[in-house]
Amino acid sequence: MDGWLIAIIAITSIFICLVVLISILYYRNKKKARIKRKIRGLANNTLEMTPEEFFAMRKASLGGKGSPSYALTMNFAGVYILYNSTKNKYYVGQGKEVLNRVNSHFTSKGNGDVYADYKYGDEFTIKMIALKGSKFSTLNELERNTILTYDAFSSGYNKTRGNK
Repeated sequence: MDGWLIAIIAITSIFICLVVLISILYYRNKKKARIKRKIRGLANNTLEMTPEEFFAMRKASLGGKGSPSYALTMNFAGVYILYNSTKNKYYVGQGKEVLNRVNSHFTSKGNGDVYADYKYGDEFTIKMIALKGSKFSTLNELERNTILTYDAFSSGYNKTRGNK
């Protein structure tokens, strides 16, 4: 009889462990889905532009001598999403001065693969998300979650999952 009791206790313990594990995985996936919806919502509520539109905005905002410069005074901290619609690939990056970081990718000073694809005629779009107002506490957290949302590490240009 003692053998049966030990077997029942072992099976019950295994069952409880499985229930706990399944619950943890369920809530972890639910949290990831909530974060992905949040990132997509932030990205969908921002202006999308082509590199050419970006350069025109940046050039027009530089102004003349003594003129205020949007590109310099409004160069916010955040993340940017570069989407190669020709190859269906994303690159996500971050910067304390996002406009400068985006500019670097299309002028050969950023990700070399992005620049090569742009140079050889692939079509790109740009979206930028400000850290301020995003409800994320750090650029690293916002970038990591954006890379995950757009699968930019596994099937995009990103070579890491983001900064810790």
